[in-house]
Amino acid sequence: DAHTEAPTVGSVLLAGVMLKMGAYGFIRIALPILPQAARIWAPAIGILAVIAIVYASLACLAQKDLKRLIAFSSVGHMGFVMLGIATLSPIGINAAIFGMVAHGLITGMLFFCVGSIYDRYHTRQIAEIGGGMLQKIPALAGIFAFVAIASLGLPGLAGFIGEFMALLSSYGPAGVLAGHTTLFRVLMVFGGIGTILTASYFLWTLQRVNMGVVPETWREKVIPDVTATEMVTWVPLLIGIVLLGLFPRILLGTTNEAVTALSHIFGH
Repeated sequence: DAHTEAPTVGSVLLAGVMLKMGAYGFIRIALPILPQAARIWAPAIGILAVIAIVYASLACLAQKDLKRLIAFSSVGHMGFVMLGIATLSPIGINAAIFGMVAHGLITGMLFFCVGSIYDRYHTRQIAEIGGGMLQKIPALAGIFAFVAIASLGLPGLAGFIGEFMALLSSYGPAGVLAGHTTLFRVLMVFGGIGTILTASYFLWTLQRVNMGVVPETWREKVIPDVTATEMVTWVPLLIGIVLLGLFPRILLGTTNEAVTALSHIFGH
């Protein structure tokens, strides 16, 4: 609801910064000062994370408002972040940090796209837009499709690395969680199902918004495509999405030393 009511800039700030505060607090404060509690509660956190992934994906399939759909998708992506943290392993914590940065770039860009669509169509309802954006405003439709595909986790783009590493870390959590290995592997399977659901709702959304013929309502109206100001604003985010997807070491090389030191608390 906060995303839905906020202006575009507010939604971008919520997605890019505020939504990460809880996960950042876990990594920076909770894990170092409460390692024993982290060991005890890690399985429960992992279960809640996977529930968030699956529930948010199912909720996205039911959404009729583009902005609410993107907001619910954020819940699912942050579920992967928390799943990585719950494993208490270097791979999992690196996955969480990478996922937070990637989510900020991708979901922030998605909110920019939805804001621009609203400026042109004066609605966020998928049914009222009615499809045909690829014919009417091909540049905006193409950028929206690119970022949506990045969000669903296409290999080579930023959204893939963090989610894949989170699932990989669930296969072999930290040694202190050896007694819960089977549980985490089950969570990995449900997390994988979540990625399939994520692809489903994003591709279905693109089909309903981008594809098809232009509805009668918009056929005669002049709708401007991406402006120079929008492009200048978006290009850094788009470059970041591609660079992190192709060269994840840009970020992982920076975080790995600190994450490894943190994981020593758990005997990893």
